[in-house]
Amino acid sequence: MPDLFLDPIYIIVIAAIIGFIMAFGIGANDVANAMGTSVGSKALTIKQAIIIAAIFEFLGAYFGGGEVTSTIRKGIVDPSIYQEEPDIFIIGMLSALLSAGFWLILASRKGWPVSTTHSIVGAIIGFVIISKGFTNVSWGTVGGIASSWFTSPIVSGFLAFILYYSAKISILDRPNPGKSAIKIIPFYAFYVSFIISLVIARKGLSNSGLVLDEYEVYIFSISLSLLASIGTYILLLRNIENIKKNGVESAFAILMIISASAMAFAHGSNDVANAIGPLSAIISTVQLDGFISTKSAVSPWVLFIGATGIVFGLVVLGKNVIKTVGEKITELTPSLGFSAELATATTVVVASYVGFPISTTHTLVGGVIGVGLAKGAGHLDISSIKRIVLSWLVTIPIGATFTILFYIFLRLIFNV
Repeated sequence: MPDLFLDPIYIIVIAAIIGFIMAFGIGANDVANAMGTSVGSKALTIKQAIIIAAIFEFLGAYFGGGEVTSTIRKGIVDPSIYQEEPDIFIIGMLSALLSAGFWLILASRKGWPVSTTHSIVGAIIGFVIISKGFTNVSWGTVGGIASSWFTSPIVSGFLAFILYYSAKISILDRPNPGKSAIKIIPFYAFYVSFIISLVIARKGLSNSGLVLDEYEVYIFSISLSLLASIGTYILLLRNIENIKKNGVESAFAILMIISASAMAFAHGSNDVANAIGPLSAIISTVQLDGFISTKSAVSPWVLFIGATGIVFGLVVLGKNVIKTVGEKITELTPSLGFSAELATATTVVVASYVGFPISTTHTLVGGVIGVGLAKGAGHLDISSIKRIVLSWLVTIPIGATFTILFYIFLRLIFNV
């Protein structure tokens, strides 16, 4: 087995720093999935959104980030092909993390909501191409991932359109919308809680080591949703004067705060793997003296790095993407924002159950476009949508290109 190119401690320290950079990029960009619509609809200020997201993203990432993660995400390549070249594998994982993190930070500075999953996918593709050639990439898997560029926004947009019209018919256009809101919104609360609970039960709890069977998942989700529904009804009754004063949209704002907090937890528990997966793969390879496993144990300190990086990225750069998603695609109200957010959560959960790879970012943007269409196509900012779609299309090739450049640079630096 070839010797590692540096002392194991130095490799782990370098990997931890680069893993933090990737997590920073995730926080700077992808957190808009949880908070963009809440800010755009004025349910939360940017400062409030950052505080709430920082708390729940950290909790989700640290406590739900997982005890074990795949060595290479999404099955793009079989890691065993690097079994005789652990140095090359480690350099490749470092390059992929640098590439994805760099692209996410660059995109966040521009306010482009790109997919963190697609960023690391593109980065790993670049590593495989430069080190083993095109034929070793599982292009069928990549094609399935790429197809979600079109399917997930369309499905989410359609659902958001339907959800908004259901709220419009049952609440907003009623003779007494405030009274209707108190009757109907608890059912929406049950629905949104059920969808988010499924995410937490299937992702967060299982990642924490508590694996529930399907029956237990549904019982847990229904129980939590009933509590949320009852709690929302009580909260609405206690705020009835406020609803009368500020209008029925203020009732939807209450729902958005709850759903955004839960989505932040679910997002942190799921997407932190895009940073800690490659990092854990590097650490595992070092600790096993060069042996590359298909699964890597995740140490608590690695989860802490991922969780902390996400929060720092959110605080420093997160507002740019939050503004794009929440304000630049279309003008949102709490009922519109809630419809987009619930459509996103529904699409993500269904895709998770059927095993179809999708991007939460693409799904949310599709939901926002869907509610914009519900108001009328003239309410959409087409130029902003074009810029967003362009950033999606270039993410995988840019991630691959950056990785190839970083790979050559690191090999020169470390003489591997």
